[in-house]
Order: sequence, then C-alpha cells, then structure tokens
Amino acid sequence: MIRRLTLPDSGARREGERRIAGSAERNIAAILDVLGAHAPQDGRALELASGTGQQIVRYAQAFPGLDWQPSDIDPDNLVSIRAWAVEHPAPNLREPVLIDAGRPGWEIALHPFDLIHTVNLLHLISEAETGALARGCANLLNPGGRLCLYGPFLRDGQATSPGDAAFDASLRAQDGQIGYKDAGAVVARFQALGLRSRAEVEMPANNLMLIFEKPAA
Repeated sequence: MIRRLTLPDSGARREGERRIAGSAERNIAAILDVLGAHAPQDGRALELASGTGQQIVRYAQAFPGLDWQPSDIDPDNLVSIRAWAVEHPAPNLREPVLIDAGRPGWEIALHPFDLIHTVNLLHLISEAETGALARGCANLLNPGGRLCLYGPFLRDGQATSPGDAAFDASLRAQDGQIGYKDAGAVVARFQALGLRSRAEVEMPANNLMLIFEKPAA
C-alpha cells in the first residue's frame, strides 16, 4: 500500500531524475560499517524499499561479491533508482523491481536471497504489513542468510528522545495504523518465524540495526 506521507525527506532535492534524501546521506557510513561486519561475502542481496536509490549503489560498490536487487513499492522511486545506477554503474546491481513487502505472499514469485536489508521502513507500515514483511523474509532467506532492519524503534514501549516521540506522533496523526514499532516486539515476531536474533546494534540518531539469521538446514 502506497502512503503519501509528510516526512523529513519529503522535499528531497533533485538532480535530473535522481532524488537525494538527506537522511540517506547521513546514515550510509554507519550502515556500511554494520553491513561489513554482518553481511555475507557473496550471494544474492535484496533491498526492500530502496527509496531514492542513492544507498544501494554504495552497497553494490562496497560488497562486490553480493548481487544486489533494488526494489520499491512506488514506481516513481524506480525512476530515481535507475538514475543513480546510471550515474554509478556496477555489474552486481540489478534492474529495480516493484515489491510491496506489506502484501501477503509478496515473496512467492521471487528466488531466495542470502541477505535482505531495509532502511527506515517498519515505522511507515502497519502491524499487519509488518507481519507480511516478516513472513516473506523468513520464507525468502536461504539457510544461513541474514536479515538487517535499520530504523527508529521504541524501547520498552517508549520513544528514546523528544524528537522521536514527536516524529512518531506525526506519523500516527497522518495514519493511525503506522508509527514506531517496539524493538523487543519486532525481535519476538521474527524469532517466532524461526529466525535467530544475532545483534541489536545501536546506530546514530537513536536508530537501531536489528540483525537476524535463518538457521542452516
């Protein structure tokens, strides 16, 4: 389900067909550090909600052993993803595809992946959509594959700063079904689907990277 929300990066500037989100520029270095410690060295990688596309070109450069598949729910974002790929070509970067990871069964037509990664998605979807995303990821990961979820989370049901509380409230005012998810509840949800929690990495600006692994068969 595409939601037209007012977000901090809603006014992302454009350079031709490329859009540039400030948050993506700010968090890419920290994300690359964590992926460097936890991502597999080779195989197939899927990014859900690639957005502007400015980050996945960096992933493709930083992890040449992984074959990266960008995706997004919004056809308009695919235009920007393609433009970034033209500006930063990489042999391990695939053509972006439309995926609504909040729709039950979204994974059925896809081949398995060794890494699934998403940035700033869970707080923008409902609990039901989060459940569909979780089930799809659990089904789609190869044994030994990793799942990395980056974003803002509640901790023990509470926001970690006044700014996070205000942003969460603004999301819920726009759509009562969305908003920050509790980190502990997210971990429990994915564990119930058979994924093992490997790490909860503190990231800049009160964000977290939750890392899971599908046990080897």
